[in-house]
Amino acid sequence: MIQRKTFYFNDLRTCCYILWDGTSEAVIVDPGCYSDSEKDRIVKFVEKNGLKPVKLVNTHGHFDHVMGNRFVADKWGLKTYIHPEDKGQLERSASYCEMFGYKIDAPYYDTEDLAEGEPLTFGNSSLEVMHTPGHTMGGVALYSKEDGFILTGDSLFAGSIGRTDLPGGDYDMLMESLLKKIVTVEPDTVVLPGHGPETTIAHEMNTNPFLRYE
Repeated sequence: MIQRKTFYFNDLRTCCYILWDGTSEAVIVDPGCYSDSEKDRIVKFVEKNGLKPVKLVNTHGHFDHVMGNRFVADKWGLKTYIHPEDKGQLERSASYCEMFGYKIDAPYYDTEDLAEGEPLTFGNSSLEVMHTPGHTMGGVALYSKEDGFILTGDSLFAGSIGRTDLPGGDYDMLMESLLKKIVTVEPDTVVLPGHGPETTIAHEMNTNPFLRYE
């Protein structure tokens, strides 16, 4: 069984997730930790629970999701996993941070590819990788049917969807990703978004204005 912990990091309140199973192996998803206190929180949680981080995963390459990439990679000696179509976003993230008044250590660009159809594994567990372009070209969702949750990055939020007016965004592509992939999973699946509270697929299908068609 996969367990999970949610952190809200940086001024944009980016959701960072730690996922682990009975082996104590863990993956850290979207470490947006920026301040020293935020970095300290993630380290203390890992150490208190005896976890062994083995992979750093980015659902996409926007700067608020990768602010802590360098710190996490150095702290635990981790490779970064990201879809190849978002490597450019990752490589531009430090300069984007400066545009918004943040200064970060640039993430490592020597990454491992996330690809649809190739599971993301750790311990005795695996997550299905879905390529979900639209918010960015290389956005992904990570789905555990067995444990009933899906990490949607910035594609689907509680009551809303990701913006598509940034470079690499495409509204029609995002809607296709949502309607043909993300919302086709089990209705009671818990949605773990890139920002904001948890929700479920069923709740979003019934209430999210972007997913309702009369």
